[in-house]
Amino acid sequence: MKLFVLLGPTAVGKTALSLKVAKLLGSPIINCDSRQIYKDMSIGTAAPTKEQLNEVKHYFVKILNLQDYYSAAQYEADVLQLINQLQHTHNNILLSGGSMMYIDAVCNGIDDIPNVDAEIRKELKERLQTEGLETLRHELKLLDPEYYNIADLKNPKRIVHALEICYTSGKPYSSFCVHKKKERPFQIIKIGLKREREDLFDRINTRVDMMIEKGLLDEAEKLYPLRHLNALNTVGYKEIFHYIDGTWDLNFTIEKIKKNTRDYAKKQMTWFAHDSEIHWFSPENEKEIINFIVEHKLTTP
Repeated sequence: MKLFVLLGPTAVGKTALSLKVAKLLGSPIINCDSRQIYKDMSIGTAAPTKEQLNEVKHYFVKILNLQDYYSAAQYEADVLQLINQLQHTHNNILLSGGSMMYIDAVCNGIDDIPNVDAEIRKELKERLQTEGLETLRHELKLLDPEYYNIADLKNPKRIVHALEICYTSGKPYSSFCVHKKKERPFQIIKIGLKREREDLFDRINTRVDMMIEKGLLDEAEKLYPLRHLNALNTVGYKEIFHYIDGTWDLNFTIEKIKKNTRDYAKKQMTWFAHDSEIHWFSPENEKEIINFIVEHKLTTP
């Protein structure tokens, strides 16, 4: 069995092409966008439309409530279980998305990190709200200085998760991060989509404008009471929450969404650039992509 992975930065054109590739492969689409997994965030995450979901079977789209905890490790386990089921009826399977850690989880594996104690998770979540991130950062520096030195100290999810592991296991979180690549019982073929930076950024700016037209402000306003949830610590929503608060005006908010989305795309491109296994194509060269897939797909079990 072969797993085709269609990846690339946000707004590069993955969704439209994924439908054509899935039909060519006779495969469903395994979604690899860590925010499209959640319900009630359709506009801001550019989730597949009802028509697209009806056109090709999708997995991992709008399956979780915003309050649900989910991680790359859980995604790895769930996707591998699904692939194990699908391979009995499919020679080729398509995974498509741009979430870097989720793609890595499926292709390379996540380190074997202990399951977090539910009470510890609840306690740290409450402490984040009452004591603030700075207190937890200081705690992490004491418990795991090695991870502290490389961590994204502005990301509360990363800080809290590292502390969860420290307290659950009694060992530093960094001691579990060995980054050993795991063997997979299927061949992985990565297809990357890329555009010139100016072209990609223009597409991002246009897409943000389209999201506003489609009702992103109304969608975010409905989610405002849940703004403290990690799922909503997401570009598009977190900026609009400032607008709803009255901190920012609308024009500034929209420009911030565009800038932060462009910054996220830069991070994606930097991450993917380090992966030598990716075969790169322009989304405009659809014929070339199709020929590549036809050449590599399995036609017999």
